[in-house]
Amino acid sequence: MSEQARASQEQTDARFSGVMDHIAIESKDLERDVEEYKRIGFKLETLYHDWAMLRDERGFGVALLGPNSKHPPHFGLRVETREALDEAAAREGRPVREHRDRSVSFYTRGVGGHAVEVIYYPPEYGDNKAE
Repeated sequence: MSEQARASQEQTDARFSGVMDHIAIESKDLERDVEEYKRIGFKLETLYHDWAMLRDERGFGVALLGPNSKHPPHFGLRVETREALDEAAAREGRPVREHRDRSVSFYTRGVGGHAVEVIYYPPEYGDNKAE
């Protein structure tokens, strides 16, 4: 099998795929940490009482999970269509959830058992941004 054919087969066999979108880390003091990330150049995208999303100039996100957040620490992979999200969720046997910021996602376990969020941002996602 050629190298190109092997790479194509590996893509077909993938449980899920996407573009690295964000990491989500715990924050003991959400307000303080939001200000610190803004100070080093991140822009606040979404802010709630229990979590915040900030992005750098390239669009990479840091989600800060406050003490009462329902989200686990994870890394996020973005897919470009709702269909891709639904197909991946079906393969994983995971429920898809719509979130208050209008994003849609599911959680699963990736390599080494780490939490992975596969996420889709529908066109209306921008309606709920902080800034």
